[in-house]
Amino acid sequence: MADFGDLHVSGELTVPAWELSEAFVRASGPGGQNVNKVSSAVQLTWVVEASSIPAEVKARFAKLYGSRMTNDGRIIVEASEYRSQPMNREAARKRLAQMIQKASIRPKRRIATRPTAGSVRRRIKAKKRRGEIKSLRGDVTPED
Repeated sequence: MADFGDLHVSGELTVPAWELSEAFVRASGPGGQNVNKVSSAVQLTWVVEASSIPAEVKARFAKLYGSRMTNDGRIIVEASEYRSQPMNREAARKRLAQMIQKASIRPKRRIATRPTAGSVRRRIKAKKRRGEIKSLRGDVTPED
């Protein structure tokens, strides 16, 4: 059985257990009659803005997953793929950890470059050739 304490994202990034809240709901899908009686699906809720993770990671998280967040800044990760509550609980925590891990990666800075003179020449030559082909598609006059 897994330990459901702090959420360890990476070596230096950990979300304390008190920042996470879990709700258990009934899940659709496999389970037979059990599905109507047992709340095996998990809704893991995390308030991003009130979290203790670094501000730059919070900003990237909001940029990546802002459309999935509620108006009050909560992210809700739901897991219902397994029949057992502990497995769904672990799946939800793993999914949230992956999301935070993705947000913790600093994107590479783009270095602005200019096209080479040869590539510009080739592009213009190809555009002229294409224009000539298109100009030949016009109406045919009797002299031609």
